[in-house]
Parts: sequence; C-alpha cells; structure tokens
Amino acid sequence: MKVAILGAGFTGLTAAYRLLQKGHDVSIFEKESELGGLAVGFKSPKWQWTLEKGYHHWFTNDTFILNLAREINHKVIIKRPSTDILVKGKTLPLDNALSLLSFPHLPLIDKIRMGIIIFYLKQINNYKTLEGKEASSWIRKWMGEKNFSLIWDPLLGGKFSEYKNQIALTWFWARIKKRTPKLAYPEGGFKIFADKLGAEIEKLGGQFYLNTVITELKSSNSKCQIVANNKTYGFDKIIVTLPSPIFTKIAKGLPKSYISKITSIAHLHAQVLILILKRPFMKKTYWLNITDKSFPFLVLAEHTNFMDPKNYGNQHILYIGNYLPVDHPYLKMSKKQLLRKFLPYLKKINSRFSIIDYQLFVAPFAQPIVTIDYPKLIPSFKTPLKNIYLANLDMVYPWDRGTNYAVELGETVAKTAD
Repeated sequence: MKVAILGAGFTGLTAAYRLLQKGHDVSIFEKESELGGLAVGFKSPKWQWTLEKGYHHWFTNDTFILNLAREINHKVIIKRPSTDILVKGKTLPLDNALSLLSFPHLPLIDKIRMGIIIFYLKQINNYKTLEGKEASSWIRKWMGEKNFSLIWDPLLGGKFSEYKNQIALTWFWARIKKRTPKLAYPEGGFKIFADKLGAEIEKLGGQFYLNTVITELKSSNSKCQIVANNKTYGFDKIIVTLPSPIFTKIAKGLPKSYISKITSIAHLHAQVLILILKRPFMKKTYWLNITDKSFPFLVLAEHTNFMDPKNYGNQHILYIGNYLPVDHPYLKMSKKQLLRKFLPYLKKINSRFSIIDYQLFVAPFAQPIVTIDYPKLIPSFKTPLKNIYLANLDMVYPWDRGTNYAVELGETVAKTAD
C-alpha cells in the first residue's frame, strides 16, 4: 500500500515508522526544512545540544514516547527539577505535600482541602465521571474560594485568557493526573530525537519531502491525490496530521457540516520568548508558574536548571511562555518590543541578569480550548473522504497537548489506516 503522510511532527513520524514496519510504501511531506513539528529545535554554534523553540519535557508516565525512545535506542535523562510558584512577589515550592503544608499564604484548613482534592483527582481513572462540569466552578466549590482566587484562577486565566471559566474539569483532571515529580528529556534535545526517528524511517525505505507545501488533496475512485509544489502525487491512502483548519482548506469535497464541526474548536497561539543568559536567572527553579495577574506572561521555564548548562556552552536558557488568542496585541510585537514589555516584570524576580541573545517563536493552533462540549467536537480518524485520515492534537482529549500523545495518535492512526 502506498501511503502519504502530511506533517513530520511526532504524529506523522510515528505513523510512518509503524506503517513502514508493516511493509507499506510511505512518503512524508513537510512544509518546514526540519522534522519535529511543534517540538522542532535549533542550535547555537557554541552548543553541543539542540534546543526546542517551545519548552518541552516528558513525564515519567509518558509511556508511548518513552517506549518509542527505548525502541530506537535513544537515551532519556530523568531528573527531579524544582517546580515552584510565584505568589505575592516570592518564589515558593508547591509541588508536593510537604511544600503545600509549609505554604505561607493559605490557612491550614485550605491547604488540607487542596491536598485532599488533588489526591482525590489522582485516584480517579475514569474521567468520564467528571464530564459536563466546568473546572473553575468545581475548584471553587471543593477547594474553596481562597485556594481558587490565589492559585487556580490566575493560572486558568493565564493559560486560557477569556475562556478560563469555560474550561472543562476533565482537562484540569488530566493535568493533575499526569503530573509526576520526576521529568524526562531526550539526550541531545527533541530535534536530535526526531532526526534519529527520521533516520530509522529512511532505513525502512520511507521518503521525506521537506520544504514542501501541500496546496490540495482529494479522493476519487479509491485513489488519493495531493498537489505539492505544483506537482501531483498519487497514493492509496493519505494520513493528515495538520491542524484541522488547514486540512479543511486544502481538502476538496468535504461536507460543510463536517467542516463546521471540526473548525469550531477554538485554539490559542503559543508565544515563547527565549533568553540566552550569562548566568542563571533563578537559583534552582526549573518551572515557575506566575499567579500575579499583573504579569504579562504565564510561565518561566529555566531549561538549564533541568538540563546541564554545559550542553549549551555554559550559557543559561530561560523560556518566557504565553498562550494567546489570535487577536492578542503581543502577537503583533517584535521580539525587541516584547522583551521591553517583559523586562520590568523579570526584574521583579531577578534585578540583575545579563542577556547574550534572545529569540521569539510563535506556533498557531498550539492549544485547543477544551470546553465542556469538547467531546462532541472531536474529529474521528476517518474523514468523509475515502482513504483520507486525520490525526492531530485536537484529538488527544482529555489529555493536554504533548509529544507523548502525538506518538499515541501516530500509533493509532497507523493501525486504523493499515
């Protein structure tokens, strides 16, 4: 069987790898010059490792991608970095029971309530029992107003902006359920890992078409065609791993009702400003959640407080992360304008730091808005077009976006199309 895969992120790469193992003829088309999708990386001349354009890590229970790494013999580093929270101008640990009990800004009864509810959510295995409920009202009811207003309301607002009160409890459950104290990271960076998987694909006979934009795809008489760079290619089946709005623009013959359904899922852009620094920005914190609503960003992730800075020429790397609606003014700013906006707030955390360089990256369709009616909107792998399949991160519900679920999608759609 001759199969085309559109998109060389981890969903497309995994699907290609599995189909090639079954003996199929597979071609992968990618508009960018490199593999990896949303986990694509870059490298400074002084670095030994590559770095992702957006902060990435794995949890130790991310079995799909960890098993894939083991299968292709790629080393994975596991550490327990410090995860903290910025509350009332101070950085405080809040990632285990002991740190919760010593947290100074909540009465003991509220700390106990939060601990009980987090433990309760971690014990739930059937998320469907939580469907139909909004996270914000549920958290306020069961954890209490003080917990909600101090911690969870700012974090939901920072993540989902005006959608914060529409987010499903199942999404919140998934964030609590999946979190592990230890985190994992592929040696060399995600780009190196993607390239190694790509090399395994080529060994099996897979073909890559990079810098190739798909402008049209269609299905007729049991044959599928794509048009790319003014050339037409024929296949028996096509797997599309692109965002749904892009799929509906290039696919010919989709019913209007189907288009309306799969494009009704709202998305946020991921915007990441990366600072390359001479010295550490935070003492030991890897992940810092920001609860101060006056701050113009959601999270700081100091990658070199997780991975050794010697892999990056002893430079220190700080991610400044946001999820933004498409019309947000920050998305129109240059990296210089954005840094100028962020600097006064960064200096509230560390008044003395030295920037070597900085980069700005934006990824559209990065975060679907998971509302309580989301399960009704999720596309299926099979599309109305015969032998054309869809697999993208809108379909990982109730889990949050991530490369582990991209691999799971690739596994599943490969089985569906086989």
